[in-house]
Amino acid sequence: MKYKSESASLSQCQSDLVCVFVYANEKVDSVLSEVDAAFSGKMKPFLQTVSAHAAEDGFKGKSGQVFTLATFGNIGARRITFLGLGEKKDFTTANARKAAAALVRRLPGDSFQGDVSFYFRDSESLKPAAKSSAAKAKTKASPPAKSAKSAIPDSEIVQAIVEGIHLASYSFKKYKSSRNGDGRKEKTVNSLAFSGFSITAKNLADACARGESIAESTNFARRLIAEPPCFMTPSRLADEARSVAKEFGLTIKVFDAKEIEKMSMGSFLGVARGAKEPPKFIVISYDVPKSKKKVAIVGKGITFDSGGLSLKPAQSMEHMKYDMSGAAAVIATMRVVGKFKPNFSVMAVVAATENMPGDNALHPGDVITAMNGKTIEVNNTDAEGRLILADALTYAVKHGADQLIDIATLTGAVVTALGRVAAGIMGSDQNLVDQLIESGAKSGEKLWQLPLYDEYQESLKSDIADLKNAGARGEAGTASAAMFLKEFTSGKSWAHLDIAGPGWLDRDREECNKGGTGFGVRTLCRYLIG
Repeated sequence: MKYKSESASLSQCQSDLVCVFVYANEKVDSVLSEVDAAFSGKMKPFLQTVSAHAAEDGFKGKSGQVFTLATFGNIGARRITFLGLGEKKDFTTANARKAAAALVRRLPGDSFQGDVSFYFRDSESLKPAAKSSAAKAKTKASPPAKSAKSAIPDSEIVQAIVEGIHLASYSFKKYKSSRNGDGRKEKTVNSLAFSGFSITAKNLADACARGESIAESTNFARRLIAEPPCFMTPSRLADEARSVAKEFGLTIKVFDAKEIEKMSMGSFLGVARGAKEPPKFIVISYDVPKSKKKVAIVGKGITFDSGGLSLKPAQSMEHMKYDMSGAAAVIATMRVVGKFKPNFSVMAVVAATENMPGDNALHPGDVITAMNGKTIEVNNTDAEGRLILADALTYAVKHGADQLIDIATLTGAVVTALGRVAAGIMGSDQNLVDQLIESGAKSGEKLWQLPLYDEYQESLKSDIADLKNAGARGEAGTASAAMFLKEFTSGKSWAHLDIAGPGWLDRDREECNKGGTGFGVRTLCRYLIG
């Protein structure tokens, strides 16, 4: 997709579609007059027509609202669209991303193929004002009001718009006999132009490049998740990782079962025992000479989860191809790391296997030994994600990681607690947890911190081993799972993201499509590259 600054006034713009952003309860005629003075003069009759139609349509600038009207030759563009941003005081980049996604879902016509121009008024006047010095001083003494927000850089808004366009444009139709049903072309935005931003050409290009790369990497993760489990096996996932490493100049190692056994990964191999498909242990590295830190992003790669001998009911098993969403997220993130090259080393670690009830599967009651020497009594084979992550985290520690971030569709309990709106986050380093929550907020992914009280450790005590893999049933399941993982972090700075909720949606929502969402890619990218 091409990007540029729009030099033409709104009335003279020759794009196929011009878009104007509107806050809640703003009048369309006032907004248009601000954007282009011509609407207060010779264009006034058209202005009145547009305003009347917007009122009839019930457009009030609410977040996610879209109103499109043909221009009938009154201005250069064929159509004009108004995008609602919601209340001005609540504006964040999430509103801009949501508005852009809503535009894609409501593109006019059956097969829109064209150029789109976005018009802001002076963007500084659109955004909440920065706090005064006195207000900033007061903030140090007391928490800020929830509505208080600093001005958001224009580059952040541009990036969010680009992300929203690409994210909402994603679809997976590989297995459709007719890719678009009736044979018509899919709706496509060929180029984006921006007017009304206080931003240099270079900053605009950088913001667009970041937005496109992060969104396309999220869509890459979505594709991996969307593939059926008979196709996206551990071996195929390793092939995808190799392709990423080759394309972005990264180093990769893929270990097979014999090599995994030599590394004493008994916890990982225990889960893999019941599957016919061979396990793969995948390590992608971006190395910076004399790097001051090394961040490991660790992903759960269960390419299908039957529950093992602790078999899931059929309904719970239906979408379990998405149990490798953590693996997909970290592999996808390395595409962005390889492109934008942070000044520190990053390592992606993925333990990939199926969890199946084969004739050699783990029994409830078995004891296995993890890579770090800890013994684990397996009292639930459906609590397998923490078993493979245990060895993956240990590997990362042994290979010099200073900071650990694991991401996994780990527990059903987090879905009960937070629904499919937010992921749970826990960790040993509050500063890291806070930074990830902030990164998620800026990128449109919600993270909610859950506690790691020492008392949760009690439920993991085993009578015959160092640990058991599943704690008290029905009580603090998400936190207990995280406490288990903490045993394998060796005191390193660590954060755990349980994405079981927002990792899968049953319907389109804002910029996220139905199915696997690729949740976590945007948060990790924001944290790693800024």
